[in-house]
Amino acid sequence: MNIDLKEMTQLAPIFRELFKGYHLSRSEPECYAQLSNMQDQYRALFRALGFELVCDPRGFYYFVPEQMGAQVNKTAQRLALFTFILVEHLADQGRDPLAVLDGGTLGRDELPSLLEKYRDLFLQAEVTTQDELEERVIRRLTQLGFAEDSNGIYRFLPPMHRFLDVCLSVQQDRDLAANLHSSDLPLPAPQLIAEEEEDDIILLHRDPDETEDVALARAIAEDKEHEA
Repeated sequence: MNIDLKEMTQLAPIFRELFKGYHLSRSEPECYAQLSNMQDQYRALFRALGFELVCDPRGFYYFVPEQMGAQVNKTAQRLALFTFILVEHLADQGRDPLAVLDGGTLGRDELPSLLEKYRDLFLQAEVTTQDELEERVIRRLTQLGFAEDSNGIYRFLPPMHRFLDVCLSVQQDRDLAANLHSSDLPLPAPQLIAEEEEDDIILLHRDPDETEDVALARAIAEDKEHEA
C-alpha cells in the first residue's frame, strides 16, 4: 500500500492523541474525518511504527497497548466500576443507561447522591469524596476521550461503549452465576494506555527545524531500515 504523508494533514495531532491513550471520536471532527477517510493508510502507517490502531465501527479509534502497568490497570478498573454504577443508578431512576452513556449527559450536581448511594462500591475504587470522584474518575474519562466536561455537564462519547460492553458481559455472567448460586464475579476492564506527557513522545524529540510530519516520516524510514 502506498502511503502519501502529504495527504495525511492531521497525522501529527492524530498520533499525538492516540499515543497518549486518547480515544478519537467525532468530538475531534478534523482528526476523526481524516481517520475515517484514510483508515487503511493510517492502520498501515501505525503498524509500521509498531502500533495497532483499533477502528471501532461505533465511531471511535484507539491504540491497543502492548502492556498495562499496575496504575493503568487500576484506572481502567476504576472507570469500569464507575460505568457499572452508572448503569445501575440510571436503571433505578427509570432512565435508559444506553441513551445516557451513548451521547447523553450527567450533571455534576448528581455526583453527591451517586457517591452516597454507592459508597461501599466507591471505596473499592479508593474514592471517598466528591473531589476524589471528579479527580480520579471524571477527569480521567475526559482526558482519555470517553466524555466531555461542559461547565459541570458531563456528556458521554462513543468510546464509552468499551466500558458498556464490559457491563453487559458482567450482567450476563451474573445471570448465569445466579443459576449456579454464585455472584462473586470479578469486574474486568478494557486495557488503557498510560497517560504520557507530550514531551515524552519520542517522535517529538526531533531537531528544532524538523516538523512533526517529517519526524514521523523519518521514524518510518528508520523502522524499515531496522527491519531490513
